[in-house]
Amino acid sequence: MTFPFLRRRLPRRTLLLAALALPLAACGRSAQTWQLDNITGVMPRLKFHLTNDLGQPVTAQNYKGQIVLLYFGYTHCPDVCPTTMQLMADVVQQLGAQAKDVRILFVSVDPKRDSLPILKAYTQAFSPNAVGLTGTMAQIDALTRRYRVAFSYGKPDAQGNYVVDHSAGVYIFGRDGRIRLLASDSNPPSAWVHDLKQLIADEF
Repeated sequence: MTFPFLRRRLPRRTLLLAALALPLAACGRSAQTWQLDNITGVMPRLKFHLTNDLGQPVTAQNYKGQIVLLYFGYTHCPDVCPTTMQLMADVVQQLGAQAKDVRILFVSVDPKRDSLPILKAYTQAFSPNAVGLTGTMAQIDALTRRYRVAFSYGKPDAQGNYVVDHSAGVYIFGRDGRIRLLASDSNPPSAWVHDLKQLIADEF
C-alpha cells in the first residue's frame, strides 16, 4: 500500500511509503473497520513545543484528551492547503456535538510569512476547531522530522513571492497522543466522519 498524496507536490522524494506499507494490516482491533489508513504504532506519539496563533507557548499536553488532526502547510498555499482545511472543517461540522472532542492543528512550514495574526485569521476562516501553530525553524524542523514530513521553498519571483512544496497528509492522533490514522483530501468526507466517530467512541 502506498500514500501518493504524501509526495504529490514532491515527486523526487520518498515520503513515508516503505515504513507504512507493511504494518497496516496488523494494526487495530479486530472489531474495527477503518476507512482511512490505519498507522497505529508506526510513528511516534504526538510531541511538540510550538506557539499557538494567540502567541501562547503550547505542547502536545495542551491537547491531551482530544482527537488531534495534525496538518502541515502554509497560508499562501494556492491549492492543497485550502482544499484540505475546508475538508477537515466540513468533517468537523458533520460530527455535530462530537466535534468538541476534535482539534485541527495547522502547523505552518512558512513562519517567515505566517505571522500570528495571519495564522489566526486563516485557521478561523475554516473552523473554530482549528488552531494555527508556528515556531522557530529549529522547532518546525524537529517536528517535521519526527513525522517524516518534507517541505522545500521555491525560488522567489520578482515580487518576493514563493511556493512551498510540502507533504499533504493529515496525521490523526487519539486522546492519549498515539498516532492512529493517516488521511488526505483524496479520502471522501464520509470516510473521515466514519473513522473519527469510531475513534471518538473507542477512546471515550
